[in-house]
Amino acid sequence: MRPMYLSDLTTKGRSRLRLIGLLILIVAVGISAYWWFTEKLSLPLHQGQTTEGKTVLSPPITQAPKTSHSTAQNKGVMVSSQKQQLIGVKTEPATIRDLTHTIRTVGQVEVDERRLTHMHTKLEGWVQDLYVKFTGEQVQKDQKLFEMYSPELVSTQEEYLLALKAVKSLGDSEFPEIAQNAKSLLEVTRQRFSLWDITPDHIRELEKTGKVLRTLPLHAPSSGYVLHMAVREGMHVMPAMELYALADLSTVWVLADVYEYEIPLVELGQQATMTLSYFPGQTFTGKVTYVYPVLETKTRTVKVRFELPNPGWKIKPGMFANVDLRIPRGKRLVVPITAVLDSGTEQLVFIDQGQGMFEPRKVTVGVRTREAYEILEGIQAGELVVTRGNFLVDSESNLKAATEMMMPGMDMGKKKNAEQSTPMTDMQP
Repeated sequence: MRPMYLSDLTTKGRSRLRLIGLLILIVAVGISAYWWFTEKLSLPLHQGQTTEGKTVLSPPITQAPKTSHSTAQNKGVMVSSQKQQLIGVKTEPATIRDLTHTIRTVGQVEVDERRLTHMHTKLEGWVQDLYVKFTGEQVQKDQKLFEMYSPELVSTQEEYLLALKAVKSLGDSEFPEIAQNAKSLLEVTRQRFSLWDITPDHIRELEKTGKVLRTLPLHAPSSGYVLHMAVREGMHVMPAMELYALADLSTVWVLADVYEYEIPLVELGQQATMTLSYFPGQTFTGKVTYVYPVLETKTRTVKVRFELPNPGWKIKPGMFANVDLRIPRGKRLVVPITAVLDSGTEQLVFIDQGQGMFEPRKVTVGVRTREAYEILEGIQAGELVVTRGNFLVDSESNLKAATEMMMPGMDMGKKKNAEQSTPMTDMQP
């Protein structure tokens, strides 16, 4: 046997090293191919994109955004004549005409507070004779209400007669100071009568007769009805007591509730017509005299005061009145109230462009009446607006806008799939 040399061992070792390196390289390539293939398979497959022996991978298709009126604006929708007849589409032209906003509300008749009189006596005493005896009685100005006995009033009358006698006796005195003092005492006593509301005719009667009156009558300061009465014969009365409350009903108030959104339209002096069930067929005219500064939070209304004359005192406090306040707005561009679709954030109308085409148009609205909307901008006079069936036309418009937004997204997805897809062949062992 030939002995093995060192050169032979070196050559064999190198061959083995090459073989081991080649195996390591093959394993590394296999692992890399395995991870790459696994990552590709993790992508979602688009349904139907397969070929013979090959699999085409494509990225997912994103969902189309939702449609809205803003995206459909000015694009229009086509509605066939048959469908228009089916959903009952009707149109009317936008017109410029005199616009009158009418506020209709219900009010209650109240007493004019400026014509309400509360009667008190300025003396302490006792009621002797009572002439006006029940609530609701009508009285005239200066009519006797009752007679009162007051010790203080009696003593003041006696002082007045003494002062009057002194003036007459000392008027020609050679001492001017004495005469002047007598006149001053007489004037002070007369002034006291005036402060107690003793009328001048009673003072003249006292001067004429020279007799002290045991009782003096109290008179009504104004005409009206007795709303409240707290006096009876023989009663002891004090200055703090309210004896009578008299209401002059020649003019009355009507207090009505007006919604807060209509308050900016109400101005002082505006004329209003009123009807009462108590007087069927009759109308009364009043005017706005005051808008109260407080809002009722539960009803979201503000009190408005109307003043109207009451000839013959026919209108009585407590009656209910139907109030119509007509506010002219001048020449305005208006459309029927059914033409405007209000989403809460925007207002929309549909314009009939002819040949079945309807265009959605945003508008800015102003005053709303019971029949029409004032249009500030968005459409022109003469354009045909849809007044009936516009909800269904709006649905058609939304459907069309949603479809148009969805289809471009689908086409883009197909294009990207064609460009980015990579065929994968089956790996051979």
